[in-house]
Amino acid sequence: MTIAKRIENLGTETAFAVSADAKAWADQGHDVYPFHLGDMNIRTPLNIIEAAHQAMRDGKTGYCPAAGIPELREAIAADLGRNRGIHFDMENVSIQPGGKPVIGKFIQALMNEGDAVFYPNPGYPIYESQIQFYGGEAIPYGYTMTDQGFQMQRDKIESAITERTRCFIYNNGQNPLGAESSDEEMEWLADLCIRHNLWVLSDEPYFHTRYSGKSKSITSLPGMQERTVILMSFSKRYAMTGWRLGGALGPKEVIEVINKLNVNQESCSNHFVQHAGVEALRGDQSGALEINRILKERRDVLVEALRDIEGVSVYKPEVTFYLFPDVTDVYQRLGYTDPQKFRMDTLKETGVSFCSRSHFGKPLPGEEREYVRFAYSGIDVDRIRDGLGKLKAYWER
Repeated sequence: MTIAKRIENLGTETAFAVSADAKAWADQGHDVYPFHLGDMNIRTPLNIIEAAHQAMRDGKTGYCPAAGIPELREAIAADLGRNRGIHFDMENVSIQPGGKPVIGKFIQALMNEGDAVFYPNPGYPIYESQIQFYGGEAIPYGYTMTDQGFQMQRDKIESAITERTRCFIYNNGQNPLGAESSDEEMEWLADLCIRHNLWVLSDEPYFHTRYSGKSKSITSLPGMQERTVILMSFSKRYAMTGWRLGGALGPKEVIEVINKLNVNQESCSNHFVQHAGVEALRGDQSGALEINRILKERRDVLVEALRDIEGVSVYKPEVTFYLFPDVTDVYQRLGYTDPQKFRMDTLKETGVSFCSRSHFGKPLPGEEREYVRFAYSGIDVDRIRDGLGKLKAYWER
C-alpha cells in the first residue's frame, strides 16, 4: 500500500503523545497527576446539557445548514461583537465542529502553495502542521521572557517578512505560554500586518478564561477587522471540550469560502449541539463564572507550589489555564541533557506528567533556558498539592 506523499507533511498534537506515556504508566498501577493535557475535568453547566437534550427530543438530529443554524450564528455574532467592541452580522459567522478546524480552513481559504505563514513557537503544534500540509512555508516566531511576561521577538519578525509572506497566526492568550499582548504590542502587530497586507488568524479560545483585567482582540483595532479571521470555541469558556463546537468569524467573502469547505468536509456541524451553544451564550452564565473561579483557585495553588521548588521560576498569567515555568536550574543541577528523559524520569519517580518545551515546536536558535508546560484544567486542588509535594521532594533531592 502506498500512502500519499503529502501525509509526510502532517504533524500531530504532541500533548497526546505525552498522554499516551501517562496512560501507560497509570495502566501499570501507578498514580498519575495529569498536568499534560488541556482537557477539563469540570462538567459542562447543566443548562447547556439540558438544552442539548431538549433539542434531541425536539428532533434536531438531522442535517442543518453548512454555515450553522441561524440562531447560533446570530448569538455568536452578538456575543463576540459585544465583547470585542465591534459589529458582526450572522453572515460573518461560520459554525465549526470545534475550534481546530478553523486553522486548516483559514489556511485553505487564504494561503497558496509556496506562501509564507508566520506562526508562534512555542505554540500550538497544529499551526505548523496545517501550513506544511497545504504546501506553505511555516515561519516560526519566538518570545522573550521579561518582567511583564513573554513578549514577541519583534525585530526577528520584522526581518523575516518577505514578498511571499501571506498570513500571520496570532494566539493572544497563548498556549503554552499563557502570554498576552500589551496594548502597545498588539498595536505594533496590527501596524505590521496592515503595512505588509497580511491576513491574520486570531486564535481566541481563551478570551474568557481570565482571572483579572479585560481581554482584547486585535480585530478591535482600526484596519484589522477586514483582514482578520477569529477562531472562537466553546470548549474552554463552558467546559465543552468534547462537544466539538466552535466558529470562524471574519469578512463575508472569506466566511463564504469556509462555508464551502464545510460542505466538502463535514456537511455541517452537529445539529443539536448547536442548540446547546445558543443556550450557552444566551442563557444563565453562572456556570461559566464558576468554571473560572475553579480555574483561578487551581492557578494560584499551582503557582505557589512551583515557586516553592528550588530552581523553578514561573510567571503568573491572568489568562488561559497554562503555566510555563523555567526549570533550567533544576534540569542542570540534576545533570540532564535530554528534556524527554527529564520528563519521563519525573513521571516515573513522582507521577507528575507535564509537557516539555519541544512539544510545542522545535526550539529556535538562541534559546538557552529549559521550560515545561503545566496545564491545570484537569486536576483538582488537593491533587495539585499532593503532586507538587512529590515533585518538590524529587527535584530538590
